[in-house]
Amino acid sequence: MSKPKRSNTTLPLAGALLAVSAVMLLGGCVVATPPPRVVYAPPPPPPPPPAYSQPAYAEPAGEPIQANEPPPALPDYDQPPCPTEGYLWTPGYWAWGGGGYYWVPGTWVQPPQVGVLWTPGYWGFVGGVYRFNAGYWGPHVGFYGGVNYGFGYGGVGFVGGRWAGGGFVYNRAVVNVNVAVIHNTYNETVVNNVTVNRVSFNGGPHGVVAAPTPQEQTYSQEHHFAPTPMQQQHIQQAARNPSLAASANGGHPAIAATPRPGAFNAPGVVGAHGSVAANARPAGALPSPGAQRSQVASAQPPANGQHPNGQPPANGQHPNGQPPAAKPQQPKPQQAKPKPAKAEKHEGDK
Repeated sequence: MSKPKRSNTTLPLAGALLAVSAVMLLGGCVVATPPPRVVYAPPPPPPPPPAYSQPAYAEPAGEPIQANEPPPALPDYDQPPCPTEGYLWTPGYWAWGGGGYYWVPGTWVQPPQVGVLWTPGYWGFVGGVYRFNAGYWGPHVGFYGGVNYGFGYGGVGFVGGRWAGGGFVYNRAVVNVNVAVIHNTYNETVVNNVTVNRVSFNGGPHGVVAAPTPQEQTYSQEHHFAPTPMQQQHIQQAARNPSLAASANGGHPAIAATPRPGAFNAPGVVGAHGSVAANARPAGALPSPGAQRSQVASAQPPANGQHPNGQPPANGQHPNGQPPAAKPQQPKPQQAKPKPAKAEKHEGDK
């Protein structure tokens, strides 16, 4: 009896199953995507520190300060003495606020740092309106409209002093300094070939005709500093003072200049010539270039009706153009009748 033969079909079937499993495993490896690669980027370095302790000056954002009417003429006033070494003069100017112009008194200011100079602000006629260009501190004096503010600001640059050896040296021929207090001085006469007037704006009808020079255009690109906090407080205080409004003082403010910012009631305050309540000129105050012209307009008739120098005027009129007031008639004293002279006795007469 023969034995049955075992079938070998199970071997191919097992091999097929192994092949299918291998294909599935290999297929899984191909289909799977690797995780995203993480690239490390270091943070950017911090910005370098500013070159100056105070940021560069930019005019305040918002609507520009402008007016439809020109500012009044600059008043004539005396310059108070410099209070201490290192202070620089900033001339007064007309500002706009509350629907009208008001006077910001000239004053002596401590600069934000050594080596900078003040460029005054000015009004310019542009596009049919008068627009204000704010002042600033910088290494050079830039363009300020050609306006003659006086006391070293004759329309171009500044001739009232200069920085030397880390300190400011004052030209006592131009600015008012007390040599007993201020020791860094020199004397240099300056001749300005400009028309002396009191026009306070550039361009437009009757304005100053001036344009920035190439050098002044270069200065405008330099690093500038804003007005100091004391200057800003000075401006705000002036805006709140009703007597400084042009509508109230007629262009002759009683507080035309101060010895320090905001010192509106301190000793040494100077009033404009012709102001109603102008203070007396402080001892040693330096008259402005147009002071003589203002003094003629603001001269008051003397109480005794006489000419100021004690001599009668050539035309027989009073200095202010009015005839002198008639003096009250005094009663004439009665003359005593002469008494007859007594005969003198001589020796030998009986």
